[in-house]
Amino acid sequence: MKSAVIQFPGSNCDRDLAMALNRVGGAGPAQIVWHKETSLPAGLDLVAIPGGFSFGDYLRCGAIAARSPITRAIVAFAKRGGHVLGVCNGFQVLTEAGLLPGALMRNANLKYICRTVGLRVDTTDSAFTAGYAPGQEIALPIAHHDGNYTADADTLARLEDAGRVAFRYTDNPNGSAGDIAGILSANRRVLGMMPHPERASETAHGNTDGAVLFRSLADAMAPA
Repeated sequence: MKSAVIQFPGSNCDRDLAMALNRVGGAGPAQIVWHKETSLPAGLDLVAIPGGFSFGDYLRCGAIAARSPITRAIVAFAKRGGHVLGVCNGFQVLTEAGLLPGALMRNANLKYICRTVGLRVDTTDSAFTAGYAPGQEIALPIAHHDGNYTADADTLARLEDAGRVAFRYTDNPNGSAGDIAGILSANRRVLGMMPHPERASETAHGNTDGAVLFRSLADAMAPA
């Protein structure tokens, strides 16, 4: 698997995400791509957008990053069928860029939340989640102030009907509609999620539930 991690001013999980990808191996280490680049490296299988506070979260979380030069290349990559993973702030960027529906609003309790939460794997029909069991309960860390997933009733119905909810909170920490913690694009090749799998991807973290996601991606993209 050949991957790239996008780096915006204010990204703070880019190295963590790259290390998680490197642990599952592939065609060389994950490449760090600065946001002012206008094109992605050739031959990529996956583009990952990390957590953090891109551009200081001014205007709206992810709004400025969604208009960076590299984001136009990411949108084009996704439209060609490339796989894209957005974690936390990366999820916010994906909604602002129009690659995923809905929006991430202020947490219902109006407070920043940083703790490990329970999740249920709602679908295994994607390269991201195929390594889990249907309905499996896992634990991943969250760290966000604006993680309350919101969408209109029609959008929520479409997500539910198409099985595009990837993860749900078992004890909703932020007020997200339908307990949604992560969603897939219509072609199931773009995943946005608020929890951080890269922070639960090695034994030193005390939890390896997130490592399954990265191994699942690597297995799906391994040469035949």
